[in-house]
Amino acid sequence: MGHDHDHEHSELDPMDVRVRALETLLTEKGYVDPAALDELIDAYQTRIGPRNGARVVARAWVDDEFREWLRTDATAAIASLGYGGRQGEHMVAVEQAADTHHMVVCTLCSCYPWPVLGLPPTWYKSAPYRSRAVRDPRGVLAEFGVEPADDVELRVWDSTAEVRYLVIPQRPAGTDGWSEEQLADLVTRDSMIGVGLPLDAASTEAAPG
Repeated sequence: MGHDHDHEHSELDPMDVRVRALETLLTEKGYVDPAALDELIDAYQTRIGPRNGARVVARAWVDDEFREWLRTDATAAIASLGYGGRQGEHMVAVEQAADTHHMVVCTLCSCYPWPVLGLPPTWYKSAPYRSRAVRDPRGVLAEFGVEPADDVELRVWDSTAEVRYLVIPQRPAGTDGWSEEQLADLVTRDSMIGVGLPLDAASTEAAPG
């Protein structure tokens, strides 16, 4: 795992500090409503941002050639769908398998692939997650409700300023014949970090018919 980051490794990086100071100032002057701002941030964290990554995963599920391209040159494959730019210049895709479970952490700060996953969730930036994901990955996964079998190998990938990771979750059973758009509705942000699973085919309205 690499640890060569190009910014400070404090609890809050300089950008976080500046953003929080600006938010406080605007709130005090009555220019922003904290509740509305929180709702907007949540939308980008959990719905709008991760939608890009969900489309990448869905394409990989239906297109073997794209899937192989994603595995060998994720940056180019992702860019071919129109997603790229700052915080996503050097991407690596890792694929979940029956005998291997991948999860991503940034142990020293909060490097995160913004173009495909949107804003990083608060827990991803927290010190407990950053430290425990490496020391006790099974314990961390269990807290997220994911419990791989004992014989499943866990691989923890340390995101850096140079390389960011996208986890390709396993395609849910019972989705044969589904369109890319329908499949994308099953892909969750947490499943692309490796601390969650895609939605079950029966638990969504995305199913055909």
